[in-house]
Order: sequence, then structure tokens, then C-alpha cells
Amino acid sequence: MVGIIDYGAGNLYSVRKALRYLEMDSIFISRAEELDEVRAVILPGVGAFGEAAHRLEIAGLKSPLQRWIDEGRPFLGICLGMQLLGESSEESANGRGISLVKKSCVKIEGPRRIHMGWNRVDFQDDPLFHNIPRKKAYFYFVHGYAFPADTEGAIALSEYGTSFAAAFRIGKAYGVQFHPEKSGKNGLILLKNWRQSWDV
Repeated sequence: MVGIIDYGAGNLYSVRKALRYLEMDSIFISRAEELDEVRAVILPGVGAFGEAAHRLEIAGLKSPLQRWIDEGRPFLGICLGMQLLGESSEESANGRGISLVKKSCVKIEGPRRIHMGWNRVDFQDDPLFHNIPRKKAYFYFVHGYAFPADTEGAIALSEYGTSFAAAFRIGKAYGVQFHPEKSGKNGLILLKNWRQSWDV
């Protein structure tokens, strides 16, 4: 069972639909005690870093998610959910993240303010990208901030003006800046690979 964190800042139903297609059961989680019902967690996210970090805090979910990750349990942060695994973001002066990654997200400097659409991802050998052809490794992005390319644990990069971290892994915690649930076949393969990583 996968727990999808519901803190008012995520694209919950698209994620659930993708999991259902892969025959992965899921529930929405809005309280810490509900984490006892699941084996893996997805932290989705759209919107502003500071507001999302605040919502996690007031929902009583920030510390339990920190413990979940520290215990080496399967975790996937998507888009803003990946950014929340860092310390902070240039987007929000006061927002504090989960601090798994000792970096802050920075504003991307591309042709437009928001990086939105399909873009290529250059990945390292990692089980998360198994069976995804390197020449066809395109995923769907919607974001204005990202971790720098030299972020700890980075396993994939993409480029929009400058290079940035498109995915990282620390222990059993993954973060992806793109939206696998909106990335067609490649996204579904990646989610399936994530499921298989639980038992490794």
C-alpha cells in the first residue's frame, strides 16, 4: 500500500490514477498515524515552497516524514515534494524543508520564468531508470525552482538555461523534479521501477 501525502499542495488524483494503472493500491494520508497503514510514501506537490512547508508542519507530518526517511523506508518526492526534501528555497525566505538534502533550491534561469513541458533527462545507472531508453528519456516538468546540478545524491540532470538536478536518491528516498504521473510511458516505467526498489 502506498500513502500519498495530502497536505493541500499536491496533484493527488493524477498520482493515484497512475498507481491504479500499475495495480498499486494507495490511500491519501493527512494525519501522522495513518502512516502505519502503508509501506511506502509519495510526497507530491505543486505551488510555493514556503506555504507547502508550513502546511506539512501544521498537519503534524513533517517530523513523521523525517523519521520515515531516516528509518530507510521507501519514499518518493515529486516536483515540489522533491524540493521539500531540501533545507530551503530561494522562493520563500522563511520556509524550512525536511533537510534530507543539505542544499537549497534556486531559481532556474531559462527562456521563460516557468519551465513547463517535456524535457530530456540525462540519468546515471540507477534502478529507477531501468528500461527507459536514454535517447528517449523525456519527462514532463512544471517548476520555477530546482536543486543545483551538484546536489548530493543526484542521479539525473536536465537543462533549462542551466543544468539542474532532475532526480536524486539518498538511501531509499528518491526525489524527481518532473511529474512521472504526467510523463506517459516513461513515467509509468519509472513508478514501476520505484515499486520494485522497495525490496532491494
